Amino acid sequence: MSEQISKEILVEGVDARELYGAQDAYLEQMRELCPKVKIVARGERIKALGAKSDVAAFERRMNALVDYYIKFGHISSEVVSQAFSSSLEELTTEPPTVDKDVIVYGNNGAIIRARTVNQQRLVKLAEKNDLLFATGPAGSGKTYTAIALAVRALKEREVRRIILTRPAVEAGEKLGFLPGDMKEKLDPYLQPLYDALGDMIPAAKLQKFLEEGTVQIAPLAYMRGRTLDNAYVILDEAQNTTLSQIKMFLTRMGRNAKFVVTGDITQIDLPRRSDSGLQRAMSTLAGINGIGIVEFDRRDIVRHQLVKYIVDAFEKREELENGLKPSDKGDKTEN
Repeated sequence: MSEQISKEILVEGVDARELYGAQDAYLEQMRELCPKVKIVARGERIKALGAKSDVAAFERRMNALVDYYIKFGHISSEVVSQAFSSSLEELTTEPPTVDKDVIVYGNNGAIIRARTVNQQRLVKLAEKNDLLFATGPAGSGKTYTAIALAVRALKEREVRRIILTRPAVEAGEKLGFLPGDMKEKLDPYLQPLYDALGDMIPAAKLQKFLEEGTVQIAPLAYMRGRTLDNAYVILDEAQNTTLSQIKMFLTRMGRNAKFVVTGDITQIDLPRRSDSGLQRAMSTLAGINGIGIVEFDRRDIVRHQLVKYIVDAFEKREELENGLKPSDKGDKTEN
């Protein structure tokens, strides 16, 4: 008779609820696929009881499944079946269906992909540049795409942390008028960043990342004096930075760091529009090897269909008020 053992397996870095499936559906599937092993799961701990060789095989399969989840961000019945009945190499090399435009798999297997030409350009430029500028109108997906790239880099362990930052510039309201302490005053300005991360990282895991500093979200002023190593760093709403602020941010770049700067030059909230340093920084740095630039336009807008017409109408109004002939803006792209 084979030696019977009990082995506790710790499944770290995953959301146990997603790993086991709704109402433990995937866990039950594992039990059916491994009938010789008794499996008892409690949160991140799984106890496996059975013959030594069967428990060892189960542990290898479970580790492969966890590696798959960390890399691709989702689990399905097909993936569980493949993990426990196919070769481990098949499972961890590529997902069953490969879509070249997929950036990362979000919560519940949601696919986050580059949906427009300029989003695809941003993804492509990220492969060969350590500093990216992405500018364009609201709703064009520039920040969302950048955050998806950051989450992918973290899941694939290319970086150790994600740092998201914005200038705390009021858009019609004064910070002092808002209730609460400084964090509570600033969180509404940073909420869009939380929302994007919430689409891609399970809530419990995101909370853990925030608590341990793996994911950091902070106003731009908090970046001064830091050296950001092994990090994917995104500066959002960069049109509301001065030239000295954007220089301060860019010079935080440390070893093995990726920086993405996003902004919309039509939505400057500074007291004087001329103080914005985004365009001046882009023109100053254009042509430097390792720096990529993508200029999104209204054709990239992926929000409600009316947003395109709203952006178009305001652009034409601004041109008329400035005495310019309304024009159809073309596609400005990369460096």
